[in-house]
Amino acid sequence: MTERAPARPLGGVLSPVVTTFREDETLDRDAFLTNVRQHLADGVHGIVVCGSSGEAALLDEEERGDLVAWAREAVPKERWLVAGCGGESTRNVVRRSREAARRGADAVLVVAPHYYLGAMTRDALLGHFRRVADESPLPVILYNIPKYAHLTLEPALVAELGKHENIIGLKDSSGDLELLGKYVDLAQSDSFTVLTGSGTTFHPALQRGARGGILAVSLFVAPIATKVYECAVGSGRGDAATARRAQDQLTPLAAQIVNGLGVAGIKSALDQVGLRGGKVRAPLLPLSPADEARVAELLRRADPRLAA
Repeated sequence: MTERAPARPLGGVLSPVVTTFREDETLDRDAFLTNVRQHLADGVHGIVVCGSSGEAALLDEEERGDLVAWAREAVPKERWLVAGCGGESTRNVVRRSREAARRGADAVLVVAPHYYLGAMTRDALLGHFRRVADESPLPVILYNIPKYAHLTLEPALVAELGKHENIIGLKDSSGDLELLGKYVDLAQSDSFTVLTGSGTTFHPALQRGARGGILAVSLFVAPIATKVYECAVGSGRGDAATARRAQDQLTPLAAQIVNGLGVAGIKSALDQVGLRGGKVRAPLLPLSPADEARVAELLRRADPRLAA
């Protein structure tokens, strides 16, 4: 097991990048790196690969490793590179964590196992995450996403896991500010950081104590997301009015494109702002023409300069 987290703090806006595919569904390295470099140029504080918006559930093991290695080529050491390594068996999560370390990641993001949902008791989850943390060569970030995992990491469980020297934080994608507040109150410390995964509630989450967010909406409107952060808790902290205005721009994009249309919506938005979204991997389907037009209109409303 490694020492605690790298010296730099975990926080800010991290972008959970999409996985770019060619027409035959093989990985498109050039498109992937084009996106990563632009996200960094837009000012995000780190990159997350193999997350929900990266179609992690549809990737094979070699692809996961390649994406981490490619991202490391572009992500400077002073910014975070986090690899999604969740899986259904504890053994597999440990193996993925070791491979992510070998390929250059700084930390791993781990969602709870959930296929055998009824068996995922408090003791089972505690044992799973503790073993992952014991055996992972990288610091571990817990991932609460009830929409996909169909379970919620209870605040008391998170507080207990937060005592482990190799568990450094939590991404909460529930969008439930009351729940996030409990995580902050019970678990957040100098060595454990709570991040939000909800672009619709980014500013209030920061006000409630989150130290940043892993936000899919930042993939196509990074300057707006980083403005919320900087005006709320960053270098421009105290400018609540500007933070609220930026959040007003962010909310419909996160609610309707990210939450409403999913990965296909995110990729459409990327295409429409001049980045590389491209196709989704089967069995996911592309957007209908009507939804493509809806994405364009949402972008235009947020900022006319984003209109295709």
